Amino acid sequence: MLFNTLEFAAFFAVVFCVYYLPLVTRHQVPLLVAASMVFYAWSAPWLLTLLIIAVLTNAIASFKIGTDPRHEKAWAIGCVSVNLAMLALFKYGGLLTSFATGHLGLNATGPVLLLMTLPLPIGISFYTFEGISLVADTFRAHRSDGEIPNFIAPSFPEHLARTSLFIVFFPHLISGPILKARQFYPQVGIKRFQDIDWNRAISSGIVGFFLKCVVADNLKDQTAFLTHPIYQTMSAADDLALLFGYSMQIFADFAGYSLIAISLAALLGYDLPDNFNFPYISRSLSEFWRRWHISLSTWLRDYLYFPLGGNRKGTVRTYLNLAIVMVLGGLWHGAAWSFAFWGAFHGLGLATERLLGLETGVDPEPPGWSRAVLANLRRVGVFGYVTFGWLFFKLTNITFAFDFVRTVAHGSTHLSKTVAFPIAIYTAPVILYHVARLPASQRWWAGIGSAAPAFSSGARRAALAVLFFFVITNGGSVGQFIYFQF
Repeated sequence: MLFNTLEFAAFFAVVFCVYYLPLVTRHQVPLLVAASMVFYAWSAPWLLTLLIIAVLTNAIASFKIGTDPRHEKAWAIGCVSVNLAMLALFKYGGLLTSFATGHLGLNATGPVLLLMTLPLPIGISFYTFEGISLVADTFRAHRSDGEIPNFIAPSFPEHLARTSLFIVFFPHLISGPILKARQFYPQVGIKRFQDIDWNRAISSGIVGFFLKCVVADNLKDQTAFLTHPIYQTMSAADDLALLFGYSMQIFADFAGYSLIAISLAALLGYDLPDNFNFPYISRSLSEFWRRWHISLSTWLRDYLYFPLGGNRKGTVRTYLNLAIVMVLGGLWHGAAWSFAFWGAFHGLGLATERLLGLETGVDPEPPGWSRAVLANLRRVGVFGYVTFGWLFFKLTNITFAFDFVRTVAHGSTHLSKTVAFPIAIYTAPVILYHVARLPASQRWWAGIGSAAPAFSSGARRAALAVLFFFVITNGGSVGQFIYFQF
């Protein structure tokens, strides 16, 4: 069930109206769990079995770890292993068996053929990572304090209810943000209609639907030409324009999903973390990864990079850890060698940046015209590097991706209007969205807000009204969210 469909609008309207009925107040958690199960099983009911197994496994293991110190390590290792086994079987079974049949002479029959044809359960990358974070956080908290972590309920039925909602909560179930138990569990409780954060819900929802329906769904009809062998028939300039459009599309699509999820959660009384922080104004790849898919970046940092040693074990080990984390992060996105190459590509960029001392934090820019120019040149360079990397997302056959590079290298510089015009129209909102967040723009807007707060507030409401108008009148054909495939 897609957020941008009438059937979901009807589904959410029913859930929302029932959720705040006085008679249902004490049963809001089981209602949300049941609604989330319906949401997940809407297109493929059999997938519900796998989701329920994940919920029960993580609920039992985390409760045992948090309340019984005798076998906490065994429960932690066992549960993490189950999560990883589920992910490996359903997401990477096909890739590994295809490799074995193609290079090791294994016959594609019987169980091998079954592994090669296993479907990818939607959202499995997200809910297995959340299960791992729950178990790891419970284990760490119990080990450090020697007491039951504050997000573990004293009784198992209550903990099971909280864990079920934590994992299956439908606004974030399919494509995140990836939640952490210590962030979400304290929020579980009775929610009241009068406590809804309408400002966050409305603004996030309108911007999210605009990015998805108006920008991403219209761009997808253009970037559909960025496929093999169509790109071979186009000029180099047209191919590069399409790649630029895809870079904007993937941001609008995923950031749009995350904002819609935040909006829906806010309407139900829950606060999901921001998942994007204007990543295309980053001055370094390090900063980009602190701004892009924040919940995944922090997950990889907390549960993979730090346990590997981070940057605490020397320069060579730091670079090795970066490479491991980014390659695995790439493979998390999909069972194809192009994703592994994409991860290695970013890992190489991060290591080179660190070697040259070019990594920066998300900090204010130093004053001065020359430094502002340098900062913007760095932004252009980082955006170009990131955009080139998206080629391996769009063309998941790595051979085609390199063929695209060769095609562009030998192509013409003619840019056709049929490509340039729609790309320019539908990427402009994403560009403006980021430009408005630049330090100079922020200072200018803050000055207006101080001098004329009523005008500033009114302009913001007018802008949301314009975006809502375009959502109603200029949405593209309904398309699946790009990150559903991950």
